[in-house]
Amino acid sequence: MEPLLTSTALVALAEIGDKTMLLAIVLATRFRRPLPIIAGIFVATLLNHALAAWAGSLAADFFAGQTFRIIVALSFVAMGLWTLVPDRFEEGDAPAVTARGAFVTTLVAFFLVEMGDKTQLATVALGARYHDVLAVAAGTTIGMMIANVPAVLLGNALIRRVSLNAVRIAAAALFVGVGIWMLVDAL
Repeated sequence: MEPLLTSTALVALAEIGDKTMLLAIVLATRFRRPLPIIAGIFVATLLNHALAAWAGSLAADFFAGQTFRIIVALSFVAMGLWTLVPDRFEEGDAPAVTARGAFVTTLVAFFLVEMGDKTQLATVALGARYHDVLAVAAGTTIGMMIANVPAVLLGNALIRRVSLNAVRIAAAALFVGVGIWMLVDAL
């Protein structure tokens, strides 16, 4: 249960104000069809994060030992510091409206934008930490949905009411706290 809950909490907080959350808002205002957008986010995240959790789990198996555990712990601290840097999403980065529809556009856009993103890298680290691909992928996907479904449904009104800076600081503190806990455990 710990891998699921930790993965959910870390990614839900880290995702607020992230580039993919801003993409969700842009897609929602462009297509005005929330259900296909939400479904596209879900499928893209599930695929992307399952691969990331699997890669992390494989890396942990391959690089077993105290040194690797220290590297994973330090990656959480680095992720926390990276979370403090606000993301910006340029309107020109948004996919063009196509005949493929909201679902396919969202699926492709989210999968690609999530590549190398801090939540994907966090998923790799969580997969390495817990060796539980299913729980980590499920947790990180739930976390993405917790952050992005309101973004799709409420859009710009949400950004005006939520202090993204406060959420970013809370997410950074959570990542750093988990990293320090893992570092102490590894040493």
